Amino acid sequence: MLGSIKRVCVMAGAALLLAGCQVIPDSGTPRTVPEQAEPGPQGPTPQPSESALPQDQERNRVALLVPLSGPNGAVGQSIANATTMALLDTGADNIRLTVYDTATGAGTAAAEAISDGNRLILGPLMADNVTAVLAQARPAGIPLVTFSNDSSVATQDVFVMGHIPEQSVARTVDYAIADGSRRFAVLVPDGEYGRRVEIALADRVAAAGGTLVVTERYDRGNTSIISSAERLRQRGGFDTVLIADGARLSAMAAGSLKPEGGPLPAILGTELWSGEGDVTRASALRGARFSAVSDARFRQFTTSYEQRFGETPYRISTLGYDAVLLVLRISRDWEAGRPFPIRRMTDDGGFLGLDGAFRFRRDGVGERAFEVRQVGNGTVSVVSPAPQRFED
Repeated sequence: MLGSIKRVCVMAGAALLLAGCQVIPDSGTPRTVPEQAEPGPQGPTPQPSESALPQDQERNRVALLVPLSGPNGAVGQSIANATTMALLDTGADNIRLTVYDTATGAGTAAAEAISDGNRLILGPLMADNVTAVLAQARPAGIPLVTFSNDSSVATQDVFVMGHIPEQSVARTVDYAIADGSRRFAVLVPDGEYGRRVEIALADRVAAAGGTLVVTERYDRGNTSIISSAERLRQRGGFDTVLIADGARLSAMAAGSLKPEGGPLPAILGTELWSGEGDVTRASALRGARFSAVSDARFRQFTTSYEQRFGETPYRISTLGYDAVLLVLRISRDWEAGRPFPIRRMTDDGGFLGLDGAFRFRRDGVGERAFEVRQVGNGTVSVVSPAPQRFED
């Protein structure tokens, strides 16, 4: 412990990952393109704290802000481990990554990171912490790459790296429309996630020429979701239902949707189904479809992670790995000691990571390439692969 913030330093290096290149480092020689760094946003230079890290003229400082203790400590540690993996896999030495524990206070962690001379912040994990971190970072001209999936926190200096539910919904609806779906119903939980899915579905269905027939909301719980599903069944008039919940509750709802003497409507899910074993064990979900980022590289990542750390990573930890790859990609244009070249973040061609292709819009919202999956009997198969790059 240094002061009130737990800090762990890891050196990273000069292996460069170009836009559209592979993300699993191979044995080839890294390519470099010597260009002058673009100046980023300027701000006052913070005074170092008494426990500040020593100056380092050869490496760019990057802070990782995640919880290392408390209820989300295991998730934060998994992300931190993944960033370490990325640094080791690339074998580089031009980045100095320091981890700060946001469980003791996100604003305090950010202030410590800035006083230590970090020029970029990876994190925080929770959208609720973005405001506190930004209050410290913005006056100093330090951008954030948050692991949150809440696009509402995105700005020109806050880049949202999480998998945004609205994009998963849009991909699934487009596929369903192309496959013949026309009249939709949606079953959503009360709360922010349900609201976001409901709005995304309504907007995409309308844009694609379909009709949203009915919406049912419920308090998250076994009895409530079944009751809502039964109300949907009684109302009828739809051919497709999107259920915005995890696999277990979605399976319970799907089992209550089949009308007597009639076929079960097409069932759609969200990215919450990705990686859940209950998806393949529930007969009511057979034939159901949902969209998520590709898992093709995640399997290799998991094997490597387990060998190094002796435990299974959280699915979200790939965001930490990809965040480091992103920094290394941009670091070829980042002179040590200079502000982070923020304009490089909005490369229209995007980047390629463990979770596939992604890019950031000018407003800071991350765009992902999603694949469409279909649930079978004990299996999940890809029926529409994720694009390998952005064409527009």
